[in-house]
Parts: sequence; C-alpha cells; structure tokens
Amino acid sequence: MLPSWLVKKIPKKDNIVRLRELIKDPSVHTVCESARCPNIGECYSRNTMTFMILGDICTRNCGFCAVASGWPQEVDPKEPQKVALAAKKLGLSYIVVTSVTRDDLSDGGALQFAKTVRELQGYIDGCKVEVLIPDFQGKKGPLQTVLNAGPYVLNHNVETVPRLYPEVRPQADYCRSLNLLKNAKEFKKDIYTKSGFMVGLGETKQEVFRILQELKDVEVDFVTIGQYLAPSRAHLKVTRYVHPDEFKEYEEFGREIGMAVFSGPLVRSSFQAAELVKTGI
Repeated sequence: MLPSWLVKKIPKKDNIVRLRELIKDPSVHTVCESARCPNIGECYSRNTMTFMILGDICTRNCGFCAVASGWPQEVDPKEPQKVALAAKKLGLSYIVVTSVTRDDLSDGGALQFAKTVRELQGYIDGCKVEVLIPDFQGKKGPLQTVLNAGPYVLNHNVETVPRLYPEVRPQADYCRSLNLLKNAKEFKKDIYTKSGFMVGLGETKQEVFRILQELKDVEVDFVTIGQYLAPSRAHLKVTRYVHPDEFKEYEEFGREIGMAVFSGPLVRSSFQAAELVKTGI
C-alpha cells in the first residue's frame, strides 16, 4: 500500500482523449503514456506533455522502465515536423523532447534530435526546447550534433547510484553518463545542463549525496530526484518509500553546494520543467 504522500487522483481519461484529439496524430509519442508517468493527469490537464521521438520501442531493457523494449521501427523522416505541429497546436512555448535509446543507429538518433529542435524553433517563435537525451554510447560526435541545434537545456539522467547500475541499467555506464554531462559544458559553456535520478531502489543517503557532488563537479545546473514506483510486477521492486523530509534534505544539500536540486516523491525529470528551470536560474 502506498504511503499517503504518494496517493494521487486517478488521471482523468477525458484529458488524455482531449489532447490526443487535438494532436490528431497517433504516431506522435509521449513518454508520459509510454512510461506510465504518475503525473500524466496533471500535465495533460495543463496541455503539457513530453514528446518522445525515434519511435516507441527502445533497444535497451532497463529494470525500472515501462517503455517497450525490442527491435525498433525505421526512423520517421516526418517525425520532427509532426512534433513541431503538435507542440504548436498545444500552444507550448517550452517544449521537452526525449527519446527511446537507439543503439541500432550509428549516431544514436542525434540527427533526429537536432532536426526536431530546429523544426520546433521554426514553427514556434521564441520557444525554448529542453532535450532529454540518451548516452549515445559515449560518442562525442552525436552530442555535438544535438548541441549545434541550439537547445535551451540539455538533460541526461544518471537514473541511480553507480552501485546499482548492473541491476537497474545493465546496458548503461555511470561514468559514461557523467562524462556526457561534462562534455556538454566543454562543448558549449552557456548551455544549461540537467540530470535526474530515482530513490527507493536500494541506495543509501550517502550515495545520494555523493552523486549530487559528482554532478556539481561536472557543472550540472539542475537535478531532479523522485521516488521510484514500479510500473508493473515484472519490474524492479521498490525497496522503500522515501519520506518527504528526506527529499528536503537532498534539496538543502544541493543549496549548500550551489546547485538547484528539485526533490520530492512525485518529482520527475520533465515534470513542470519550465517552472523548475525558471526557479533554479
């Protein structure tokens, strides 16, 4: 049974149906739906969503994630335009774009990210785009491709503490993710960088503090921390439900080391992204 601070109202299907009818394109995917985000009702009621490009099938199989895993579809050349049109219909000025991981592509899908950012900038005057990117297998070229498109925020989640990677993210590498964030600042000093991770997977408080310090050391500007919730019985089990007071401790530690940390049971990487960035600048 969930503790009281994690109980949310059941998402209103009317909001999901309304936004889907407004977009009128089932090939426009959202991580909100694919990852079964607990905040979907609240976000959709405010006409906000996080677009997920490069299809809806991921080449990786992380123990925490509800996104389908398998052999993905061909890259849709019209996808960037579809996302831009959907964002315009929704009246968005701050747009978050993420993707499935595409280890089958030589650039990991970086060019599709760049095209999507540019399409959004062309369709919506003055818009700001936050990209939540995969690790591109540690390749610097794809990262440079995304940065050259001019996103406002570059986000890449470390997801959990290094010790838990073999179970939580078996096809990923903590140091690789940390280096990606470091390289982003080296390639483009004025880019805002962001990362996030979950708690409740078996980490200790000291491990959380250590991650925050290491993210600060590579000049990450914003960090999100939220409670892991298992999307199904087939996924990793929650080891504990972290009390809101502990989340406050992590925010306070962030302030002490000079980094904007947004921490809470239902905080997610792209939840209220525009507000979080404004607050943290």
